[in-house]
Amino acid sequence: MATAPTPTILATSGGWKYGRRTELEFAPLVHHAVELSGAHGRRPKVCHLGTAGGDQRWFHARVDEAGRVAGFDVSHLNLFSMPNVEDPLAHLLDQDVVWVNGGSVANLLAVWRVHGLDDIFRTVWTAGVVLGGVSAGSLCWHVGGTTDSFGPDLRPFTNGLALLPYSNGVHYDSEDQRRPLYHRAIADGTLPAGYATDDGVGLVYRGTELAGAVTERRGKAAYHVERGAGDAVETRIEPTVLPGAEG
Repeated sequence: MATAPTPTILATSGGWKYGRRTELEFAPLVHHAVELSGAHGRRPKVCHLGTAGGDQRWFHARVDEAGRVAGFDVSHLNLFSMPNVEDPLAHLLDQDVVWVNGGSVANLLAVWRVHGLDDIFRTVWTAGVVLGGVSAGSLCWHVGGTTDSFGPDLRPFTNGLALLPYSNGVHYDSEDQRRPLYHRAIADGTLPAGYATDDGVGLVYRGTELAGAVTERRGKAAYHVERGAGDAVETRIEPTVLPGAEG
């Protein structure tokens, strides 16, 4: 197993794309997660978690195909209907990258806590395995954010794993409710200051500090949002364009 030089998280609103001959391929953000891990000279080990979508086996088959195309050794940590490995901590520590898929972040957090994954992920992160993911797989590492886990009208949530001491906004440019609710929640103190991503953009954290933003779609951005005088203040962060980016 390779280990990142410092605890590393890649929190994104992307990472998947349609394949040329398969339903799914890993987009540049997932390849960047592997690069951050330092894995080289062998097939990188990537563990996919589909908890937020209920561990749908049909989707896992597509992820397996994406791994084959990318040249990654892909495994899955399933929690439905029981953990599929004897020792989740040992399995995750043996990976280069953990990639968490989207879905319901509220359900994901509840299930993870039942199985002790909240403590396990802190250990795995500290050990240098790169933690990453999209949407719910981005929100989960933060203090909280905005979610459609409870219905079509988005609501804030504040019980993330809090490995990172910030809030998080995802799909910032593609879902109309995301930006205004995120601003309101930060302005009224429901959420702490944090970072948001347009679709295709990722946030690279080294330890608990933001090291920068990256994108697999040209023209997209990340944002820092903080509480101002009665309102939220948003600052655009220009991301580094990854090899293979679209647009």
